[in-house]
Amino acid sequence: MTVERVLLTNDDGIDAGGLRALYDALSADYDVVAVAPTGDRSSTGRTLSDGVDIADHELGYAVDGTPVDCVVAGLDALVPDADLVVAGCNEGANLGAYTLGRSGTVSAAVEAAFFDVPAVATSMYVPGDEDWWKRELKPAEFANAARATRYLVREATASDAFDRVDYLNVNAPIADPDGEPDRPAPMRVTTPSPWYGMEAAHDGNGRVTFSDPIWGKMNDNDVPDPVGTDRRAVVDGEVSVSPLSVPHAAESDAGLDELATAYGRTVENV
Repeated sequence: MTVERVLLTNDDGIDAGGLRALYDALSADYDVVAVAPTGDRSSTGRTLSDGVDIADHELGYAVDGTPVDCVVAGLDALVPDADLVVAGCNEGANLGAYTLGRSGTVSAAVEAAFFDVPAVATSMYVPGDEDWWKRELKPAEFANAARATRYLVREATASDAFDRVDYLNVNAPIADPDGEPDRPAPMRVTTPSPWYGMEAAHDGNGRVTFSDPIWGKMNDNDVPDPVGTDRRAVVDGEVSVSPLSVPHAAESDAGLDELATAYGRTVENV
């Protein structure tokens, strides 16, 4: 397949530095139109609104809604001739199988797949303590993510990779702004880590708080994942590329045929 027009979205907001980094990287080769939220819509998953307000923006359109709103509005109304959707670059990694349904960045790519439009979701791993997300990131720190996205948009489409997968979930390590600008991080094809460690704490006064201990393990380079998983790749300084397909595939042999046949005879006893 060939790509001429790219719909660019994210979940951090249309004025986020990560989106600008991908816009600048891609616009040299493609007609890029941003259709992105007006502000931060992180962790909204595939939330869809009843309708959204849109406004013209120097990069395209600012949408008062979620990333999925942006993809639906973009592909069905605003940029219906887009050949590919790119979501990102998210300021923070989207790693592990359990994060895929929560991430607004990844959910934008999933929504594109239902339109039969290939997509790349790009995120950047930012190491640090629990307040890492408050950092003011420099444009040069997105270099690994921007370079990898541009490469994959060009090469994955030319190699017909999207005939076999629906979208790519890309996670890149943060780049050293003082490092060698032309030295790319190595790339590895990965699978999302199956490790799950979410924890809940009840304070006894009507509130439950959640925490994800994996971030501390990543800071200590003590991730419980082998080589070949997305989380291990970024900790090892590699760009992780997970080729994925849309969820909810039906299993034809789940052992339910006999149950379904017997349902009419036994339902009164249930």
